[in-house]
Amino acid sequence: MEVTRIERPGAKTPGPEQTVALRVPKSPPPEPAKKPTYPEPAKCPPPVSLPLERIALVALVFGRERAGALLEGLRGSEVQQAKNHLAGFSALSSARRQARVAVEFGVRPDAAARLRAVMEEAPEVLRQELFRRLPPYHRSLFPERQVEPPDAAATQAVCALAERLIREATR
Repeated sequence: MEVTRIERPGAKTPGPEQTVALRVPKSPPPEPAKKPTYPEPAKCPPPVSLPLERIALVALVFGRERAGALLEGLRGSEVQQAKNHLAGFSALSSARRQARVAVEFGVRPDAAARLRAVMEEAPEVLRQELFRRLPPYHRSLFPERQVEPPDAAATQAVCALAERLIREATR
C-alpha cells in the first residue's frame, strides 16, 4: 500500500517542503475477537412470595411514614390488599404491633444472652420481678432462681419496667 506524506522543513528536515511517497507493508488482518467465557449462572430457586399481610407489617416496621409508598411497588390487585393490612396494623398500639412482629417473625436469636445481661445488671427487686414475669421456656435459663411471691418493693413502676425489659430483650 502506498502512502503520501508531506515533509515540511523544521528541525529534523531542513530545506524546502517536499512530497514523498512511501510503501508501507501490509499488516496481517486482525484476529477475530475472542468471546469471553463466563461461568454458568447459578440456578436460583424461584422467588418466594410472602403473604401480603407480612409484607405490609415489614413495610410499616421499617418504613414508617413511607410504608404506603413502599407498597406501591406490588402488583396491581395486591397493592390495595396490602394497604388494607397496613391500615389495620397502623391502628394497633405500639405494644400490640411489636407483639404482632414477634409472633410473625419470632423472637430474637440472641434473646437468651440479652435476658442474661439484663438480669446481671438489674437490682435484686427488679430481678425478682423479671423472673416472675418470664415465660417458662425463658425461666429455664436461670435454674438457680425460684419464683417468689410479689414483694412490697415491687411497685407498679418496677412491674412495668420488668415487662418492658423482657419485651425489649426478646423482640
